[in-house]
Amino acid sequence: MAAQLGARIGLASSGSSLDATADERALFAQAKALAKDMELAALAVETLAGTGALLEQTGEHPAQVRERVTSPGGTTLAGLTVLEQRGVRAALIDAVVAAAARARELGQGPAGR
Repeated sequence: MAAQLGARIGLASSGSSLDATADERALFAQAKALAKDMELAALAVETLAGTGALLEQTGEHPAQVRERVTSPGGTTLAGLTVLEQRGVRAALIDAVVAAAARARELGQGPAGR
């Protein structure tokens, strides 16, 4: 139970920052291909919000949504392939695990030591 609590706290407290960081990286990549533009930032925010709303409304697992919207040989698959090659998924998992571990450490406080 304590491990689950630490993981939940780590994800809840750090998830938005991790999402924003990933979104920021995607925005920088887009900015390299196009002129840096606030419209791209707005599109990225809308995309994240829309994905969150879709997940909430459908109750689907994120992997189900990803599989449903990824066309064979399409642009999404090309991007996902690069993310996998670069270990982004593993890095995000490691980041949540580190945040959860730190949340557990902070929860112990001086009295818990």
